[in-house]
Amino acid sequence: MRNVFIAGGLCLTLLAGSASAGMEEARDMMEAGQFEEAREALWPAARSGNAEAEELIGVMYALGLGVEKDVERAFEWYLRASMKGHPGAQSGVGWYYELGLGLPAPDLVRAYLWYGLSAIGGDPDAAISIEEVAKKMTGDEISRAHVLIDDYRVWMYPFR
Repeated sequence: MRNVFIAGGLCLTLLAGSASAGMEEARDMMEAGQFEEAREALWPAARSGNAEAEELIGVMYALGLGVEKDVERAFEWYLRASMKGHPGAQSGVGWYYELGLGLPAPDLVRAYLWYGLSAIGGDPDAAISIEEVAKKMTGDEISRAHVLIDDYRVWMYPFR
């Protein structure tokens, strides 16, 4: 039985290394302007729930890189990665809520929420975003956002 666990662990390690190599390749393709190829390389990982791949697919839709620009699809891909704790995607979701991109209207409380989670997750630019969005908010809205941050923090970042 122990050998089964060791073999399973080895397989997971190899798969993680393979996925990491695939992500690096896709990033290199994006930097080289090979967006269609990068999307093709990212697609299986993104569809399988890899937050990094989901965020990069979101970037592609947000900027129209290798795909037709589509703010609604970009938002959805960012949101998927955000719910898994990806700080860059969380800032993206905050930006979309702040401007109302792909949404019926801006929602500053949710923008602050996602910028706050991004800051907790380690995005160094999130503090600036929080500061800027807070200038547009009332004290009550900021308080409401902090309640939501506390709700999410419990399960998204339990040790922070």
